[in-house]
Amino acid sequence: MRNLLVIGIGAGDPDYVTIQAVKALNRVDVFFVLDKGEAKHDLVALRQEILERHVERPYRVVHGRDPERDVRSGPYAEAVEDWRRRRADVCERMVLDELADGECGAFLVWGDPSLYDSTLGIVEDIVTRGNVELDYEVVPGISSVSALAARHRTVLNRVGGAFQVTTGRRVSEGLPEDVDDVAVMLDVRPMTRLPAQGVDVYWGAYVGTPDEVLVAGPLEQVAARIDAVREEARARKGWIMDTYLLRRHVDGDARG
Repeated sequence: MRNLLVIGIGAGDPDYVTIQAVKALNRVDVFFVLDKGEAKHDLVALRQEILERHVERPYRVVHGRDPERDVRSGPYAEAVEDWRRRRADVCERMVLDELADGECGAFLVWGDPSLYDSTLGIVEDIVTRGNVELDYEVVPGISSVSALAARHRTVLNRVGGAFQVTTGRRVSEGLPEDVDDVAVMLDVRPMTRLPAQGVDVYWGAYVGTPDEVLVAGPLEQVAARIDAVREEARARKGWIMDTYLLRRHVDGDARG
């Protein structure tokens, strides 16, 4: 039996790693990393910093090449499913080749494994294939949504209200009629495309890292600024990781 941990390591700051995650890190013999290429080397370096800071036992790091996702081929859901299958192929091969019976391996997941991340689905796929006997556990982490709210010193919902976490693809269709607070992830489209009247935005990129950038205000006033900051950051670093909260104005606005 091989053991596998899926460990949420937070949104970027090594101090976001929880005590539970530190204990889990110190059970691991082999850490598996999907390398996204030179443009995102910072992500690999941050993982390594977390290991050097928190792990006090011998370990190995095994790298696999993260397959490219073809966003132009076929329907979106089918393209994502194909990409996840090819990622599972890479991960399964790493586990079979590099993790011995009785050893513990781990995947380190940015933010929280339960929120817009494919790692759990990939592990479940590997287990279902039946080529390796595998037991796995999940350790939660501080999500980018939670970190964003903390950095802006705000809450995600108002008194008695709900909030929704969604993607840029879905929010392009407009804010839900019955939800006034919407956290948005995985958005690559201009902020100026969004319906802005009567909406505030709390935006952040690289939250929790030395490159962190925060912008907040009425969306109609700051959308163009966010687009400019986003493009400058993407050109400088080669990648961007951002999240934002949209808050519709309502009568008697109250936090908590």
